[in-house]
Amino acid sequence: MESFTCCKLEIFIPETHLGVLQKALQDVDAGHIGNYDSCMSYSPVTGCWRPLEGSRPYIGNCGSISTEPELKAEVTCKAERLKETLAAIKNIHPYEEPVINVIPLYMTGMDM
Repeated sequence: MESFTCCKLEIFIPETHLGVLQKALQDVDAGHIGNYDSCMSYSPVTGCWRPLEGSRPYIGNCGSISTEPELKAEVTCKAERLKETLAAIKNIHPYEEPVINVIPLYMTGMDM
């Protein structure tokens, strides 16, 4: 079986940080598809979490469930640049424990 050459990242982030996320992704060439770069989509979602004792939440209070609007940003990146891309996202992300889902893609428009 062929190895995966691309991944889709789902990044949950406050709307206030969308611009800085776009810049960080552009700097590591995530979202580069053919003759286009900075390709990304995002949609509003509602996030829920409860900070536990010892955490330092960006939003919310220890022991209480928080429910806040967020954005789910989706971007593709080359598997060979995944670690670099994750590091760039974590560097700008305000959350102590950012939620970043990495989904291997068998084929994309980038493969054709």
